[in-house]
Amino acid sequence: MLFSGSSKKIISKFYSFELLEVCIHRVRSCSSIRFIKSKYVCVFDKSALKFSHQQRLFRTSAVSCGQIVQFKLSDIGEGITEVTVKEWYVKEGDSVSQFDSICEVQSDKASVTITSRYDGIIRKLHYSIDDIAFVGKPLVDIEIDASKGVASEEDVVETPPMSHEEHTHQEIKGHKTLATPAVRRLAMENNIKLSEVVGTGKDNRILKEDILNYLAKQTGAILPPSPKAEIVPPQRRAEAVPAAPKDKAHKIPVPVSRPIAFAGKDKTEPVTGFQKAMVKTMSAALKIPHFGYSDEIDLTQLVQLREELKPAAEMRGVKLSFMPFFIKAASLGLLQYPILNASLDENCQNVTYKASHNIGVAMDTEQGLIVPNVKNVQVCSVFDIAVELNRLQSLGSAGQLGTSDLTGGTFTLSNIGTIGGTYAKPVILPPEVAIGALGKIQVLPRFNSKGEVVKAQIMNVSWSADHRIIDGATMARFSNLWKSYLENPASMLLDLK
Repeated sequence: MLFSGSSKKIISKFYSFELLEVCIHRVRSCSSIRFIKSKYVCVFDKSALKFSHQQRLFRTSAVSCGQIVQFKLSDIGEGITEVTVKEWYVKEGDSVSQFDSICEVQSDKASVTITSRYDGIIRKLHYSIDDIAFVGKPLVDIEIDASKGVASEEDVVETPPMSHEEHTHQEIKGHKTLATPAVRRLAMENNIKLSEVVGTGKDNRILKEDILNYLAKQTGAILPPSPKAEIVPPQRRAEAVPAAPKDKAHKIPVPVSRPIAFAGKDKTEPVTGFQKAMVKTMSAALKIPHFGYSDEIDLTQLVQLREELKPAAEMRGVKLSFMPFFIKAASLGLLQYPILNASLDENCQNVTYKASHNIGVAMDTEQGLIVPNVKNVQVCSVFDIAVELNRLQSLGSAGQLGTSDLTGGTFTLSNIGTIGGTYAKPVILPPEVAIGALGKIQVLPRFNSKGEVVKAQIMNVSWSADHRIIDGATMARFSNLWKSYLENPASMLLDLK
């Protein structure tokens, strides 16, 4: 459409401002602007816009509005400076949205899932599988839409590290709001500002229920109560004496099915992941003067009690092993001997008595030895401990344990008997001061109170303690109390809180 000089008077001021607004809008969204001179010409087409106003005109053209942002690995905490890239969930050219998983990395403490903060397209992966990624260095390049605004430099540099149960921090009005990626996504989908939601979790963490309750207040909806496990009373068994557990002594050990490669030459591999953490921890443990104490436990009554409770636990969807009983009995013993649930500072000047009984359980996984812990055992029931153990074992098998699951332990039990063996010499995990190793349960002949030979379910236990602050008598008394709880499970009821 062309206008001659004689007809330019018919263009009203209003129409001129309308066109100018269109031009300015195009200018803001594109990066190419240049001014030209023309003689009373106004041309419109699909790719360009020219507007004449006597002397000066400007022209904009459609250009790519993408901006490449280097997505850097943020500080995961716990003094970690490098991680191993275990798996990529995206590839170059893939589109990602906020909170989408980008990759999984593994430190010497835990596996962490890194999530995206931006909507965009992956343009470059800076690392391959099993490469070492460093904190503060670029992880991926993401092309974002510049028209939607560019994040601040702080947002560009850091991405919140996430695992299955870990939390992200969102800066809102000068304070940090704790919420998981799933909760943040739920809030975003419902146009809810997290700053307006009151968190009911630990440290004012916003939970999914908080978002749903906030929605209910806004809409007037009534939310159904959260489902709880139905408590089913244990059924009495007709037989007073349970069947002995399956005899594992006659089973032939099955070799681990791994391909055998005869390379004919030595192979050198870097120490990474959990193995690196074990090197660091065990090196520190060498500074502790260990002393050992061993005993045997008659678990005949506990074996019977567990057989009676197993059906009730299974109806609640929980696998009940012996470990919850061992852990709870240890917690009851720690209440009487708190020095075993303490830590000694590096200068050996102060002893800190831990208020929480965070009892660790050594697990053998494909990634190596890991020791997650059950938090606050002193306020947990045997069933609560069993539920938490089921969760930790599932996450451990999948390599998805978070940092919070693997840190903060105050006392440890290692159930080496699930693999084999009777006695062991466990090594203390600093900064803890005691650890116990449990052997396998065996059916052995023992004398009862009448002098008769009977079959007994016998398990051996081996304790190690820090001899700088724990003497042998204290360890022996604790072991005797722990033993009494397990040999007479009903006695635990007297001290349960």
